[in-house]
Amino acid sequence: MKLFTRKPLPAKKTQELLLIDARRDAAINGIYYFLLSHTYHFETAKQQNAQVLLDNMALYGSGIARLNYQAETATLNNLIRDWEGKPELITAISEFNLGEWMAELKTANEEFNTKYLSRTQEYGDASPETIKLKREEVNVAYYALRDRIDALHLLVETPPSPYVTIINQLNAFTDQYNALLVNRKPDSTDSVNSGQSSSENQS
Repeated sequence: MKLFTRKPLPAKKTQELLLIDARRDAAINGIYYFLLSHTYHFETAKQQNAQVLLDNMALYGSGIARLNYQAETATLNNLIRDWEGKPELITAISEFNLGEWMAELKTANEEFNTKYLSRTQEYGDASPETIKLKREEVNVAYYALRDRIDALHLLVETPPSPYVTIINQLNAFTDQYNALLVNRKPDSTDSVNSGQSSSENQS
């Protein structure tokens, strides 16, 4: 059974980005489902106002929260600009008292963009020497872990081995990583196949 090099754990700023992204996703999804529920309201005016806002959202496609980071940021900026600048949309927002939802959505989106740009700048500022050193440190730590898992897997006397799941998960992650390298550099040999485990034939 093969074991490949593991991807580094997310940095602190990446974790912060995930949390802020979840905030803005919750806000836009909350607004959407609130409006959707009001399209069934017994008051015709509420149905119409909800539909006006939903129609505007539809201009930017479905599943805004599922867009990639940059696309979602730009889409939410455009949507907020519409809702703050077009009279019929301003009226609908006011009718539903969506001011707090709007404030949360706008704040979360702005915070996300600020953090994202900061992280991107840090990546750009990192020297090749620093990146190479960190990669080497990760490789050393990984191979020590790989050898330990490999040894424990081989020492299991009664199958099935409890380590099969984690080995399969590592394989899945590293296969994806290798595929990414191939797509980025078609002629590259910079794969992590050298991490193959001696327990490959044990699975």
